[in-house]
Amino acid sequence: MAPQILLRTVFLVCIISVIQCRKHDGKDKPKWAKKDIGDYNEVDMERLLDQWEEDEEPLEPDELPEHLRPPPKIQFDPSAMNDPEQLLQMSKKGKTLMMFVKAKDKYTRDQVEAFTKLWQSALHNNHVQAERYMVDDHRAIFMFSDGSQAWEAKDFLVEQEELQDCAIDNRVYHGHHTPEGKQEARKK
Repeated sequence: MAPQILLRTVFLVCIISVIQCRKHDGKDKPKWAKKDIGDYNEVDMERLLDQWEEDEEPLEPDELPEHLRPPPKIQFDPSAMNDPEQLLQMSKKGKTLMMFVKAKDKYTRDQVEAFTKLWQSALHNNHVQAERYMVDDHRAIFMFSDGSQAWEAKDFLVEQEELQDCAIDNRVYHGHHTPEGKQEARKK
């Protein structure tokens, strides 16, 4: 007798679920959902996307777009007040940052492209991830997805003989093989 009751219950649950899963008629849908998909505008598509993502789990902080990520936690150290670059470096952790790199004028575009590519490879081998874009015959942009790595890259780049200067956040660092760089080294 018990198996028959169980079988009837399962059958009843299946029928109820089929009835509940029926296709909605036009009366239940909002006005924007009754349109033909070809007639959807950006607002309708945004509503559809919101409806699609309604039941999804939230993304991890490192998977979020950069503008939605929580800011990095900076531990204030009073002894670090003497080193503003270190504070700036900590504030750029996890944020995209661009460094403008300028080669000496005596090199051709092909030469500049060759050694900036070599610099990018050397940085990559040292676990510093940077994208390189040529913007002029003697200028390139190095883009870091983790901005705190830009200062490590700067320390490497200023040692290169072909470098004229590099700039991070409007601060210019001259190459050590330039007259300006030699003058800065004497002051230190």
